[in-house]
Amino acid sequence: MDTFSSHLSDGLFDAGLVERVEAPADGRMDANGGVRKRFKDFEPDAVMLVPPSLEEWLPEGHLARFIAELVENELDLTFFYKSYAKAKGQPPYDPRLMLRVLIYGYCTGVRSSRAIERACTDMVSFRWLSAQQGPDFRSIGRFRERHLAAFANVFLQALELCQAAGMVKLGKVALDGTKVRANASKHKAMSYARMSEKQKVLAQEISDLMAEAKTVDANEDAKFGPGTRGDELPVELANRRARAAAMAAAKASIEEEAAAKARTDAEEKATKRGDDDDDITAAGDKAAAEAEPKPTAQRNFTDPDARIMKRADGSFSYNYNGQAAVDGYRQVIVAAEMNQGTNDYGQLVPMVEQTLQNLGQMPRQWLADTGYCSTANLDHARELETVHGTEFFISTGRMKHSTPIPESPRGRIPATTTVVGRMARKLKTKPGKKAYARRKAIVEPVFGQIHTRQGKHLLLRGLEKAQLEWKLLAACHNLMKLRSYRAETAT
Repeated sequence: MDTFSSHLSDGLFDAGLVERVEAPADGRMDANGGVRKRFKDFEPDAVMLVPPSLEEWLPEGHLARFIAELVENELDLTFFYKSYAKAKGQPPYDPRLMLRVLIYGYCTGVRSSRAIERACTDMVSFRWLSAQQGPDFRSIGRFRERHLAAFANVFLQALELCQAAGMVKLGKVALDGTKVRANASKHKAMSYARMSEKQKVLAQEISDLMAEAKTVDANEDAKFGPGTRGDELPVELANRRARAAAMAAAKASIEEEAAAKARTDAEEKATKRGDDDDDITAAGDKAAAEAEPKPTAQRNFTDPDARIMKRADGSFSYNYNGQAAVDGYRQVIVAAEMNQGTNDYGQLVPMVEQTLQNLGQMPRQWLADTGYCSTANLDHARELETVHGTEFFISTGRMKHSTPIPESPRGRIPATTTVVGRMARKLKTKPGKKAYARRKAIVEPVFGQIHTRQGKHLLLRGLEKAQLEWKLLAACHNLMKLRSYRAETAT
C-alpha cells in the first residue's frame, strides 16, 4: 500500500474530495508538472562508443589537420632538431608534437602553456594533434623558450609558402605600428624619484641587518665554536639585496635612456646648425653627460624592457610597439618587428630593409601614415625610389601655416619646396589620393584580426623574447591566410 492510500484508510481526510489521477506507464511528466510530457533520453551511465581511431575524431578541412600537414610535410624543422645533440637523459617530446600544439594554440588564441596542457586533455583538436600524449605545461614552456629563434624562422617559412602560393603581389605594401600589451604588472613599477628615496631606505636596512648578522655570528661562535658554519645570509637580507640590485639596474636603465635621448636631440640640433662632425659629436657627448632623468620616468620590475604608452582608448599601460608591413593583395605580413619606441619615426628604414631582405625585391608602392613622416625618412625614401624604382606615399599630417599646400597642385614644383612639402603635394594629386586611400584597408584589419583571434598581448618578457613572439604571431596570421586561400582556390 502506498502512502496516499494509507492516509485514506487512516481517515485523515475525506476521500470523496480527492480525484485520483493515474500516472502513465513511462512515468514522464508534462510541461505543467503533469505526466504526459516527453523528454530526451538521459542516461548518465550509458556506455559511449568512441571512434577507435583518432583520425575519425576531426572533420575534413579542420584547422588542426592543416597545421598537422604543414608541420609534417612543408616546414623545415632542422632548426628544432639540431639542438638535440646529447643522447643522455629522458627522451623529450617529439618536436613535431610540440610544434603542432603550439602553432595551433597561437592560431586559435590558446597560448598559455597551462592552457595548452588543459586543452590537450579537454579539447578534441588538441588531443588529436598531441596523439593523446598530453605534454605538461613545464615541457611546453621549456620547448617554447628553447626554440624561440627557430619559431622566428617559422615566420620566414610561412612567408615563403604564401609567396609560392601567389598571395604576395608586392603592388601596395602598407606599413603601420600597434601597441602590444606587455606581460607586466602596473603594481610592480616605480618612478625614478621614488627609486632614489627607496634606495636610501634599503641601504640603511641592509646595513642594520648586516650588523645584526655579525652579532648573531659572534654569539654562535662563542656558543658552538669558531669552526661551525655561520655565513648563510638571513632571508630578509637576501631579499633586500635582490631588491636593491633590481632597483639599481632600473635606475641605470632610466639614466642611460635619458642620456641617449639627450645625445640624439643635441646632435640633431647641431646638424641643423651646420656644425662639422667633431662639433656634432662633442655636443652629443656634453648633452649625454649633463642629462638628468625626469623624476616621473618609470621602470617595471616584472618586465623592465616594457614602456608606458598611450593606447587608442586613451589609457596608459606597459606596452611594446609592434610593427608590420602588409601586402595589399591578401593581407600577408611581409615584415614584422617589435621595439620600445613610443612613436614610429625610427621604424621606416628598418622595416623597408627587412621587407627587401625577406622577399628579395621592393614593392611598387609603400603606404605609411603620418607617424613615419620626418625629413630623414623622406630623404631616405627618395633615395630608395631612385635605386629600386619603388614609390612612397607617406602622410605629412597638418602643415604649418607658413607652407600652404594648394588643394590641386599644378605646374612645376618650386625648387625651394622641402621634402615634406613635395610629399604633401604628391598626396594631393589624384594618383596620390587613390593610392593612399588603400592604406587603412590593408594594414589595420590585420591588427584587428590578430587582436580578435590570437590576442594582441605578449606572454614572454624582455625585448628580445617579445620580438620573437611577435614574429610567431605574425607567422600564425600568415598561416591562417594561407589556409583560407588554399580552400578558396581548391573549389
